[in-house]
Amino acid sequence: MSDKRQRARVQGSWAKQMPKQSNPTAGRSMVPNNNQSKDANTVSGSWGFGNQKTSKSFEFHQPTKQARDVPPEKAIEKMGDYEISHGPSGVSQLRLRPGFIPQEEADWMFSKLLAELPWSQKTNYRQGEEYEEPRLTCWYGELPYTYARSTMPAKAEWHPLLVTLRKAVEQMSGCSFNSLLCNLYRDGHDSIGWHSDDEASLGDKPSIASLSLGDTRIFSLRKQPLPEDNGDYTYVERIRVPLSHGTLLLMEGATQDDWQHQVAKEYHDRGPRINLTFRTIHPEPQGYRPGTKMRFTTKQP
Repeated sequence: MSDKRQRARVQGSWAKQMPKQSNPTAGRSMVPNNNQSKDANTVSGSWGFGNQKTSKSFEFHQPTKQARDVPPEKAIEKMGDYEISHGPSGVSQLRLRPGFIPQEEADWMFSKLLAELPWSQKTNYRQGEEYEEPRLTCWYGELPYTYARSTMPAKAEWHPLLVTLRKAVEQMSGCSFNSLLCNLYRDGHDSIGWHSDDEASLGDKPSIASLSLGDTRIFSLRKQPLPEDNGDYTYVERIRVPLSHGTLLLMEGATQDDWQHQVAKEYHDRGPRINLTFRTIHPEPQGYRPGTKMRFTTKQP
């Protein structure tokens, strides 16, 4: 059989005939001759890359920094006592009591406090610049309260309804409180950024009781990062607690040392919410400069 007919059978009658090579050695460069290297790691080809060396073995190197997973956010929604962490400063505890104030009573209390408390917008200072808090507040207590380099003056005369609520919270918690910070979140755009209630005037491992009236808002917590993370909060534990109308939340133990909390902005319809945070204020230590921290934290508007 002629070469032409054989090529048509093998490649198909549509295949083009290969052009004749002027160089008699062309097309045979894959066949080693006596002048080619005998190195087993050398491969030569006619496609123009020259001699290519391949590695004899693959060596695996362990990454110097292990990959870490971002922990999923946990939710606390049911009534109960929760130990959210053990260390480094001790045991951090939350006590959640939904429905602490019954619905009808909570409705009446919310309307009365919204109308009768002396709400105002506090001006704070950060890095030498002033800003207005994105919420309204008022303060009750025999001692002033300083945070974010701004002081709220003492106000010893409490609203009668607040006195009643303080007694109820003290009876339930077993704690005593001499001060109260009231917060009014007018809508979903009002908020408070990440912070810890760790001012020196609050003392060591303070207990803080938070009573919510009005629309539900998400109370978020995040663990302080490890020293080796250099302030990176990417891989810390996080908790979300929906605080509904009439709910009481107590933060105890090392919660202010080892955790931060916030109420973030919510850009969908949210009605007003009143948050009453009962706490105990101590006289400021001698030599203490108002606005400084007893422990490191970050304060944001």
